[in-house]
Amino acid sequence: MVSFIDAHRGCFGVEPICRVLPIAPSTYYARKAVEQNPERRCDRAKRDEHLRPEIRRVFDDNYGVYGAEKVWRQLRREGNKVARCTVERLMRQMGIRGVVRGRGFKTTVPDEAAERPLDLVQRDFRADRPKQVWVADITYVATWAGFVFVAFVVDVFSRRIVGWRVSSSLRTDLALDALEQAIHARPHGEDLVHHSDRGCPFLSICYTERLKEAGIEPSVGSVGDSYDCDDCSAPNVHSWMLGASLQTAVNALAETVFGLFKTELIRRRGPWRSLESVEFATLEWVDWFNNRRLLGPIGHCPPVEFEQMYYDQQYAPAVAAGLT
Repeated sequence: MVSFIDAHRGCFGVEPICRVLPIAPSTYYARKAVEQNPERRCDRAKRDEHLRPEIRRVFDDNYGVYGAEKVWRQLRREGNKVARCTVERLMRQMGIRGVVRGRGFKTTVPDEAAERPLDLVQRDFRADRPKQVWVADITYVATWAGFVFVAFVVDVFSRRIVGWRVSSSLRTDLALDALEQAIHARPHGEDLVHHSDRGCPFLSICYTERLKEAGIEPSVGSVGDSYDCDDCSAPNVHSWMLGASLQTAVNALAETVFGLFKTELIRRRGPWRSLESVEFATLEWVDWFNNRRLLGPIGHCPPVEFEQMYYDQQYAPAVAAGLT
């Protein structure tokens, strides 16, 4: 309206125009005064001007996938005292919004005839420490050169991706290579359980023998189980942190990570040309996911930081007692 009045005030005058339009002359003159001297703006407008580039920076630095909740939490982590409703309002004005995950398809083909290990998890994950329970799964990505397949191994405690591989074929070596990376990158002690569904790569002889050689207990759940669901937004945190145990369903955690992978990377950056392009992008995304992405189920912090908080708490009594 201000621009309309500016364009026609020479012919009709400000007050006659304002009598027709739903705007008071005082409002118009106040707007023009602010244009001439921005320091006359209200405190909220000045604050908004400072926050907009910060919101844009957080949004762009995190794959453009964060909604108002995570942008707000990241700003708070950086020391910016701002209300969540303010972030939501400014993001709406700026025309930016987080991604929304859709429903996907399961790619696991169970081998009903193959002998498989027992289900040691029984739809109840209680990971009280890192390297206690791993879950593994495989998904696919369409490229111009054909389908490529991605395997992840995820630590249940922190949701950290500890092993991953990309391949042009759905073969046993794909899952085995991801497992090898996890074993070498995360030396483990006793009582580590590896859980997967009944997909053929996870029940192969070489895969199960590698688990046995590494001292990892295999566990296999069902496929298409009605209990295979996980609410990634649920405020589940571990007992050592907020006094509540983490309980998620069999392999739903892996499906959740794949859902984020597809939503935050694959669908936003496609179409994909080749296996190499998917592999390099996955490398970057996994590094961001492990080290910088805020995850609600672990208290809105990155997986690596969550694990470090655990270790710091474990070592704190020993340090206090002078034992280290």
